[in-house]
Amino acid sequence: MDADWPLIGVRFALYATLSGLFGLSAFSLYGLKAGERADALALRPWLVGTGLLGLLFSGIALVLLAAAMAGAPAWPIDREAIGMLLTGSAPGTAWEARMVALIVAVIAALIAAGRTAPLGLVVLAAGIALATLAWTGHGAMDEGATGWVHLLADILHLLATGAWVGALLGLTLLVVRPAARVDVAHLKLTHRALHGFGLVGTIVVGTIVVTGLVNGWLLVGAGNLPRLPTSLYGQLLLAKLALFGAMLGLASLNRFRLTPAFERSLAARDHRAALGALRRSLAIEASCAVTILALVAWLGMLEPPATAM
Repeated sequence: MDADWPLIGVRFALYATLSGLFGLSAFSLYGLKAGERADALALRPWLVGTGLLGLLFSGIALVLLAAAMAGAPAWPIDREAIGMLLTGSAPGTAWEARMVALIVAVIAALIAAGRTAPLGLVVLAAGIALATLAWTGHGAMDEGATGWVHLLADILHLLATGAWVGALLGLTLLVVRPAARVDVAHLKLTHRALHGFGLVGTIVVGTIVVTGLVNGWLLVGAGNLPRLPTSLYGQLLLAKLALFGAMLGLASLNRFRLTPAFERSLAARDHRAALGALRRSLAIEASCAVTILALVAWLGMLEPPATAM
C-alpha cells in the first residue's frame, strides 16, 4: 500500500506546530519571569503564529482525512464525507475540540504579553489541542480498559514530547539572539533558563520513557521485538528510538558540561565560544526532535505489529 504523503505531511505539521505552541508557552511560564517573556522570545508572534498555523493545518487535515476514509480524492472537497466524519466519529469530535482550543489559545496569546494568567490559559488550551491528536493515531485503536490506558499513555506522551520540543525552541531563540541585542542581563537569563530546564527535563524524559514503554507493549508486543528490523514500521520505530537516544545524550551534554562551561564563561566575561557550543548542540538536538516528529507522523499511518494478521 502506497504511503499517503499529503496526510503524513499535514500530520507532521500538526505535531510540530502544536508541540511548539504548547511547549513554548509552558517554557515561558516556568522558565522565565513575567517581565522577561515578551522581549526575550518575541513571545506573542511565536504563539499567535503557531496557533494560526495549527488552525490552518487542522482544516487541511480534516479534508484529507475525510477523503481517505471515503476513498475519494481530496479535491473537490467532499462536504458529505466531512459532515459524516464530524458527526459520527471520535476523530471528528476531537477535531472540533482542537479548533475551539486553538481559537482560545490564539486569543489568549494576543492579550498575554507575558502575563502569567493569560499565558497559563494558552498552555491549557494548547495542551488540549495537542492531546486531541491522540484520537487520530494508534492511541484510540483499543477498547475497554486497555483502550483508556493506551489513550492516556498516548496523551501524556504527546504532552511530554511537546514540552521538550517547545523548550528546545525557547532555548534556541535565547541563544541565537543577534549579538547587537545580547547584554549581560540576557546572558544571565539564558543561563538561568538552561539550568532551570534540568528538573523539568528530567520529568519530561521520565514521562516519555514510561509512556513509550506502555505504547510499545500495546503496539508491538514482546513477541514481535525480534522481527522489528524486517518491517517498515519496525525500521522507523528503531530509527525513532536511536534519535531519542541521541537527544538524551545531547541533553546530558548540555546540562552537565555545556551549561556549566557557559556559566564559567560569564564569570570570565568571554562567552562567545561557550555560547557557540550551546548553539550547535541545541541545533542538532532540535533537528533530531523534528525528525522524530516526522517519523511519528509516518508511523501513525502504518499498521503496528501487534495488530498485524
